[in-house]
Amino acid sequence: MLGHNGPSQEHEPPLWVYPKDDLPLKEAIIKEFRLHPVTAQILVSRGFTHLEDIHEYLYAKLPDLYDPFLLAGMDAATKRICDALDNGEAILIYGDNDVDGMSGTALLTDFLRRIGGNVHFFISSRTIVRESLFVDAMEYALEHHCKLMITVDCGITASAEIAKVIEKNIDVIITDHHEPTDKIPHCVATLNPKLVGNVYPNRDLTGVGVAFKLIHAITNVRVSQGKLSMDKVDLKRYLDLVALGTVSDLGSLLGENRILVRYGLRQLRRCRRVGLAKLMEVSEVQASELTTFDIASKIAPRLNSLGRIDDPQKGVELLLLKDAADAENLAKELDLNNIERQRIERTMSSDVEHSLESDKDILARKAVVMASDKWHPGVIAIVCTRICKTYNRPTVMIAIEGNIGKGSLRSIREFPLLNTLKDNADLLLNFGGHDYAAGLTLDKENIPEFRRRFIQAVDNSLADEDIISKLYLDGKINFEDLTFDFMESIKLLEPFGNENAPPVLYADAKQAWPPKVIGKTHLRMYLQQGDRILEGVAFGKADSHRDLRKKNLTLRVAFTPQINIFQNKASIQLLIRDFQIVEEGAEEEKKKP
Repeated sequence: MLGHNGPSQEHEPPLWVYPKDDLPLKEAIIKEFRLHPVTAQILVSRGFTHLEDIHEYLYAKLPDLYDPFLLAGMDAATKRICDALDNGEAILIYGDNDVDGMSGTALLTDFLRRIGGNVHFFISSRTIVRESLFVDAMEYALEHHCKLMITVDCGITASAEIAKVIEKNIDVIITDHHEPTDKIPHCVATLNPKLVGNVYPNRDLTGVGVAFKLIHAITNVRVSQGKLSMDKVDLKRYLDLVALGTVSDLGSLLGENRILVRYGLRQLRRCRRVGLAKLMEVSEVQASELTTFDIASKIAPRLNSLGRIDDPQKGVELLLLKDAADAENLAKELDLNNIERQRIERTMSSDVEHSLESDKDILARKAVVMASDKWHPGVIAIVCTRICKTYNRPTVMIAIEGNIGKGSLRSIREFPLLNTLKDNADLLLNFGGHDYAAGLTLDKENIPEFRRRFIQAVDNSLADEDIISKLYLDGKINFEDLTFDFMESIKLLEPFGNENAPPVLYADAKQAWPPKVIGKTHLRMYLQQGDRILEGVAFGKADSHRDLRKKNLTLRVAFTPQINIFQNKASIQLLIRDFQIVEEGAEEEKKKP
């Protein structure tokens, strides 16, 4: 039988979900695309059923992007912007304070200035009262005599606030990708692929993705009008910002987003923006080798730190800067902000874990809802994400300032959030976001009732097995197949990210010798199958060390293969996601597909 990796684990082990089998389809994929059999199995496991869809997934190019005018409202939006350009009107780009909003704001500002626009930008600073954000933007627009405001990554749920802006004779165009509420703002145009009845094929565009669609449409209109020559504007130069925002906002890396990010990574690796180049330097990222993982784990946190604890305007400034010295100084400032953000985050994480340990009732339910006036509202989203992933439960973290609570919500695939938030709108001042990542504000006095209702909704909806963490396996592989040719084959599946995770493979192997504890919390493992020994690193598994002392112990290991370069020598190593002990005499389990 298969035993778990030891009783010393702090949290419940994940349930392994083995890959589905479809031999005829797998053989058809191998024949059509000449792929390695394991790579073909990965595609089967990911749910592909038609060769045409696989071809599009593997080989789609920029000409395969959708027509931007498929987005409802695009005609009205481009007409109003072109009128503003022709009349020399001042335009305000107003963006959300995360990386998606910053990158989309930088994209629109850079583009419109490049084609002759009089453009200002404004990013909302951290505040707990959402309504004041649009008031601040409106005052900025009035101060700079702007007749047109274009939102980026925000606005779809701000109908009342936008009405006040329009009362001041400022036209508004919304570009957003969050789920709309029942009341759509009344303005010049609303560009959002999630609008009901919208025919745009890619519902998963991020905020910066919608902004890119807008500049694509404006380019087409200005060229057709004879007011712009194609050699003056190269839209590919903006794809670095699209990739930055899409990856940072956990946009789906399938379909059109996959094309945008794949080509955007190429632009990022060329490092044409001096501010991003300096940010990569302080993040210790080599531009030529940049991956989506580097963006998500190193670049995005430093930019996001501005929206959490400082002034997010600086993020857009960094993305637009032309002067290397100024860019270097600002990049260093972002790095220091990130260190401070990490300190605040550690304090909050410690407080949350202490509460979970001291109050066992919290984890007795299928949802986690916690609130405190000691938490920084700028970091609750990070801690909320971690708690949701660790305990595999819908999670709400609410930071209280005065009489107002600001909440961050994260959820699992079995429990979409937005319908529950709509059902509880009577308790909320505001809410919005996506089905698996959302935000809200509410009066402090309503927090207990919201907690009661939310937990009850989750308890009524989810079964016990829904809150068991799951590890989805893509295929079985033998060590002899883990070659550099195979690693080249799975590169076709990149870029990896949300909804297109790096493949998780599994194999049965013996321990060549017992593992070593590294960095106090991790394990370095030495695994042998036949004549081949491979090293693996299991992060956070050091507590399992005592269960693995026996040499020649057989393990079933789930891992993602990686190429490791040390002293200019490349080797294949395993990033171990989980492992199970194959107990002696269990040959039938070893043969499990």
